[in-house]
Amino acid sequence: MPEQFLLGIDAGTSLIKAALFDRTLTLRAVTSQRTATRSPQPGWSEADPLEFWEKTCAVVRGVLTQAGVTGAQIASVGIAGNMVGAWLIDRDGAPVRDAILWNDGRAQSVTDKLMARDPQFLSRIFDSSGSVMQQGCTLPIIRWLADYEPEALARAAHVLTCKDWLRYKLTGAVFTDPTEASVMPGDIRIRNYNEALFTLLGVEQWRFLWPQIAPSEQVCGEVTRAASDETGLAPDTPVVGGMGDVPASILGAGATAPGTACVVLGTTCLSCLSLDAPNFTPRDIGLNFALPGAGWARVMANIAGTTNLDWFAAQFYSHERAASENEAAFFALLEIEAAQSQPGANGLLYLPYLSEAGIIAPFVAPRARAQFSGLHPGHTRRDTLRAVYEGVALAIRDCYTAMNAPVVDLQLIGGGAKSPFWGQVIADCCGIRVTVPAGSEFGARGAALLAGVGSGWLSNTASLEVAMPGHVYAPDSTRQYIYEDVYLRYRRVRSYFG
Repeated sequence: MPEQFLLGIDAGTSLIKAALFDRTLTLRAVTSQRTATRSPQPGWSEADPLEFWEKTCAVVRGVLTQAGVTGAQIASVGIAGNMVGAWLIDRDGAPVRDAILWNDGRAQSVTDKLMARDPQFLSRIFDSSGSVMQQGCTLPIIRWLADYEPEALARAAHVLTCKDWLRYKLTGAVFTDPTEASVMPGDIRIRNYNEALFTLLGVEQWRFLWPQIAPSEQVCGEVTRAASDETGLAPDTPVVGGMGDVPASILGAGATAPGTACVVLGTTCLSCLSLDAPNFTPRDIGLNFALPGAGWARVMANIAGTTNLDWFAAQFYSHERAASENEAAFFALLEIEAAQSQPGANGLLYLPYLSEAGIIAPFVAPRARAQFSGLHPGHTRRDTLRAVYEGVALAIRDCYTAMNAPVVDLQLIGGGAKSPFWGQVIADCCGIRVTVPAGSEFGARGAALLAGVGSGWLSNTASLEVAMPGHVYAPDSTRQYIYEDVYLRYRRVRSYFG
């Protein structure tokens, strides 16, 4: 009998990946494609759902071809995706409008109005969800649509999230999962919706749009004939509920044991701490995510992670990028450049708040923005580049400090984990050991693990052990001493926002 595989799909904000894993959850093949996001107005962030589906079909076909396997060799499919937002579909399953993404800022006006009426509004949300309500969460977006695009809601039959949309296209089944439901916002304690919040945001009229909740590892449908033709998967292949990309990455890295720290340094930088119960302190800061089984993760999110480096490189290293053989060679060049500057970037500081939605940890400031501090004529391009690397590392330290978590070792995953220079800077800035697990595609691996449970290959989600260490960065005592002063100055500068 031909070897069987699990397929994990990881649909990020700008990149969709499909990865094949064997029975030991070892990565066997992966393909990816970039997707486009649009900003029709300042602060808005949207995507074409049909493009996301087309790119998903392309990467699934691509990974099957790359691995030389047929669709019939896929035992089960799991999907992880960028979270919340609003992916509206009508009764025929067609998109009502472009998807509004998690990092969209239009609903700030909704929050401002509700806060003017009730200054404790956001605290009421946090007390239920354990998460700060971002503008891109589903409930405030629906409130905004009710106010400004009621015709869109009039045509809508369901409001989905990214992975729910892709699962719908694969199976025709409409569901969501506990990781999404509790941060829409909802109730993190029971991993479900909170009916009182629909009333609190004035969207009870559209309550019917929210789908039924199914466990992340539950089979929620099978690949349809139409989806089979587009993806190359066999008809009737089981597809599990899946989960949001952040908890999927934590799961895929095997970092779900209580007390385990894990930083996901991707488009967003998420400082995570796995727990055996939701944690609501400090209040009104950060996020709580449900994990499979009886686990939760306390997460402090700096909305801009690797985005900071991408922006700086595009603005100040465009010629070098054009001349580089590939992306890996270019980023290796950036590390060499940054290393030419001294720790502390010769007194230059960078706040990595490069998002039009501001930040939600270690304090909430929707209008916080990135900036350099201490710039003088003696600073070089290399200093500013190093300051960007250091700014993200200092933000990670700031987040764990806010959690009052005695972290001595953390796992680093995501695109930023590929950078040896960044890994060492994080270790030095935070004064802790940083471990980069062996392997990659942890979001897809978490989705594949769920598929393995759904297909009966694995007994439960605890079947995945902690990923083997690939590289360990120990803090250097001399640099650690330097960064103590840098961090104090960083805190003083960022205190302007909170």
